[in-house]
Amino acid sequence: MPGRKWISLFTVAFVAALPPTPNHRRSMNLFTSPVTVSHYLVVGAVLFVLGALCMATKRNALGVLMGIELVLNGANVNFIAFGSDYLRAENLGVDGQMFALFVIVLAAAEAAVALAIALNFYNNYSTIDVDKADELKG
Repeated sequence: MPGRKWISLFTVAFVAALPPTPNHRRSMNLFTSPVTVSHYLVVGAVLFVLGALCMATKRNALGVLMGIELVLNGANVNFIAFGSDYLRAENLGVDGQMFALFVIVLAAAEAAVALAIALNFYNNYSTIDVDKADELKG
């Protein structure tokens, strides 16, 4: 089953990104450990992967647009994490908040244009199934 492969890869990536506890014999409690940059990176990666899966599996144009938004939000979370104060000592030369603001503006413009295309496609074909879009008219 292909879904199990993704779940196992996600579990390995999630466990590898967590910081080790001082006492390795006791189990890690995610609710009491301090939040670090790696936690934000894991959340951003999860959003990115879910968005990519949504774009690949949905046949509905609005589902594909939601997947694109999830990918952009996952990238935003990573930009904010890299621009956090925890990494200021190791300055990457990139201001994450400015990149995130640019991505938010870009996502708003993308959503407006994509919704206009979806509405126009619905008016012409009475469906928003992306598999029906096999011809272009100029």
